[in-house]
Amino acid sequence: MRKGVIPSSITSLKWFNFFVYGTMVLFTSFFQLYLLDVGMNKLEIGVLFSMGALVSIFANPFWAFLTDRSQNIRRIVLLMLFGTLVFSQFMFRANTYETIYNTIILFYFFQGPLFAQSNTMILSYIDGTNQRFRSFRLWGSIGWALIAIVAGFILDWADVSILTYLLTALLGASILSVLVLPKINHTIMRAPMPYKGLSKLIFNPFFLCFLLFGILVSIPNTMNTTFISLYITDLGGSKKMIGLAVFLSSILEVGVFVLCDRFLKRKISVLLGWLALVSGLFVLRWWFMADATTALQVVFIQILHCITFGGFFYVGTQLTMLLIPRPYRSSGQALYTLSWSGISGFIGGILGGWMYQYLGAQSMYQTGVFLTLIGTLGFGFMWLFVSRGGYRPPSEEDEEIFDIEAL
Repeated sequence: MRKGVIPSSITSLKWFNFFVYGTMVLFTSFFQLYLLDVGMNKLEIGVLFSMGALVSIFANPFWAFLTDRSQNIRRIVLLMLFGTLVFSQFMFRANTYETIYNTIILFYFFQGPLFAQSNTMILSYIDGTNQRFRSFRLWGSIGWALIAIVAGFILDWADVSILTYLLTALLGASILSVLVLPKINHTIMRAPMPYKGLSKLIFNPFFLCFLLFGILVSIPNTMNTTFISLYITDLGGSKKMIGLAVFLSSILEVGVFVLCDRFLKRKISVLLGWLALVSGLFVLRWWFMADATTALQVVFIQILHCITFGGFFYVGTQLTMLLIPRPYRSSGQALYTLSWSGISGFIGGILGGWMYQYLGAQSMYQTGVFLTLIGTLGFGFMWLFVSRGGYRPPSEEDEEIFDIEAL
C-alpha cells in the first residue's frame, strides 16, 4: 500500500461513497413528491429536473478546471458538499416557484459534478495501492439501494417534509467522511478535452450515429427516472414501494458491471450487437411500464433497470474507447457522457413532463417505446454495417498521425 494511505482512509472513502450515493437517491427518487406536495405540476417538475442536466454541461468542466488548478481534490469535494448542503436548505425553504428555480440552479452547480469529482478523489487516494475502484463503487451502490428503501419507510411513516432532515444528515455524514481523510499532494485528473480533437469527432459520422441512437435510447430512461415515483403514487403505491423499486433497480447493478467486464469481448461488432440487444430490452421495459395497472407491477419491472442501464452504460463506454483514436478518447468519453446525461436529461425532463401532464403516463412510456425502438434499429444497422466490413476502426497508424497532430 502506498505510503500515506492507511486502512482507516480506505474505510472513510467507502463510507463517503455510501453516504454520497445515499444522499443523491433521496433527491432523484423522492424530491418529486415534495415538489408535487408544494403545488407543482408534472411539467413544472420536469422542467426543474431538466435544468440540472443543462447546468451540469457547464458545471462539470468548471469544477474539473478548478481541481486541475488547485491540485487539492479533497478541498474541492468539500466545497461542493458544503455548497450542496447550503443550497438544499434554501431550496426546501423557498416559498415561491421563482425562488425554487433560482436556488436549484445553484444546487445543481455544486451537486451535478459531485459524482465525477468524487471518483477522481477516490482514484487519487488509491493510486499506487492494491485497492480496486470497483469495491468503492460497490459501496456507492449499496448506499443508493439501502438508503432508498429505508427512506421509503421513514417518509411513509412521517411526511415528505422530513426529506430535508434526511438529506442534511447524509450530507453531514459525507462531509465528516472527507474531513477525516489525510491530505494528499497529487490528483489523478482525466485529460482535458482537446478542442482540436473535438472537431475530428464531430465530423466522424459513425461516432455521431452512435451518439444519436444513444440519445434516443436514453431520453425515455431520463423520463422514467424523473417520474417513476409519481407514477407509482398515481397507481396507488406508497413511498415504501418507491423505495423498494429503487432498491430492486440498483442492488444488482454492480453484478452486471462485473459480468460484462469478465465475459464481453472488446470487439466493436460484439459490443454493438450487445448494445442493440440491451436497447431491445429497454423497448420491452417501457412497453411493460405503459401497460402496468398496479404500483406493484411497476416495482418489479424496475428489476430490468440493472440489466438495461448497467449494460447500456458499460457497453457504450467500452465502445467509445474503441471508436475513437487514443489521443482523443477523453473527448469521446466527454461527448458520450454529455449525450447521455446532458442532452438526453434536458430533453427527457421537459418532454416527459409535458406528456405526463397533458397526455398521461401511459402515453409518455409509449413514446419511450417508439424512441427506443428507433435507437435499437439504428444500433442493429450499425452492427450489420460493421459485421460486413463496412467500418474500419482507428488503426495504430491513424493514432500515430493523430498523436503528431495533437502536439
